[in-house]
Amino acid sequence: MTDDVQTQMLDIGRRAKAAARVLATAPAEVKNRALMLAAEALRNRAPEIKAANAIDMAAGEAKGLGKAMLDRLLLDDGRIEAMARGLEDVAALADPVGRVLTEWDRPNGLHIQRVATPLGVIGIIYESRPNVTADAGALSLKSGNAAILRGGSESYNSSHAILACLHLGLEQAGLPIDCIQMVPTTDRAAVGVLLRMDQFVDVIVPRGGKSLIERVSAESRIPMFKHLDGICHTYVHAAADPDTARKLVFNAKMRRTGICGATETLLIDRAVAPALLPGMAADLSAAGCELRG
Repeated sequence: MTDDVQTQMLDIGRRAKAAARVLATAPAEVKNRALMLAAEALRNRAPEIKAANAIDMAAGEAKGLGKAMLDRLLLDDGRIEAMARGLEDVAALADPVGRVLTEWDRPNGLHIQRVATPLGVIGIIYESRPNVTADAGALSLKSGNAAILRGGSESYNSSHAILACLHLGLEQAGLPIDCIQMVPTTDRAAVGVLLRMDQFVDVIVPRGGKSLIERVSAESRIPMFKHLDGICHTYVHAAADPDTARKLVFNAKMRRTGICGATETLLIDRAVAPALLPGMAADLSAAGCELRG
C-alpha cells in the first residue's frame, strides 16, 4: 500500500464525517430534491454514462469476463432509466429520520421516545453492478447518512459517471457533494484502509460474493451489516392471489437471472401447490429456467 492511498482514504473519511453532520439535519424536502435532480441528471447524461460503460465493457471482454458478469456490468437506456426511476421511488418514500419508533411513560413521569436517527457515515463495498452506485447513494442520502462507496474495479468508469449525476443533484439542492463519495482508486489496499477507518466510518455494508464478505468480516474494525451464503427464497402462502403469485414468482427469477437477488428456491404451501406449481413451472421452463426438486 502506498502512502497516497492512505492519505486519500483518510481525507475522504474526514470529509464524509463533516458532510454527515450537515446531512443528519437536512429537511426531507431538500434530500428529496437532490434525489429528483440526480434522476434528471441520469437521464440527461445517459450518453456520457453509456460511453463510460463502453470502456468498462471493453476492458471486461479483454479480461475474459463471463457472459453473466458482462450482463451485470452492462448499462443501456433501459437500465439507466430504471436507475432514474429508482431514485424517484426513494424520494417518494416517507422520511425515516425523526420517526418515533416507540414511546412510553415511566412511573416517575418521565416520557421516553425511541426516535430513528442517522448512523453517520456508511461504507458500502460492492462488486460489478454499477447501478448499485445509484441505489446505495440514494438510500444513504434518504436516511440522512453520508456514504463512502467502493464499487468493483470492473465498473470503475461507469460508477464514476453515475456518481457525477448524484453530485449534481446534491450540489443543486444545496447539500455537500461529500455526502456521497467514491474510493478514487482500484487499488485493493484502499478497501483495507476503509475497513480500519473506525474514527470516521460508523458501519460497513458489504454486498457481494462469499470471498468479499469473508474478507470484510476478517479485517473490519467497524460494525457491519452483512450476509453470507444467502440463497434467495420465494414463499407462496396458501392465501396468496394465484395470478399475482404466478407473476411474482416469474419476475423474482427471470427479471435478471444474473443478479444476487434472483430467486434460487421456490416454496409453495402444500395446500395450493398442486394448483399453482404446474403453471409456475411451465412459465419458468418456457423462459429457459432449469428446475430442480
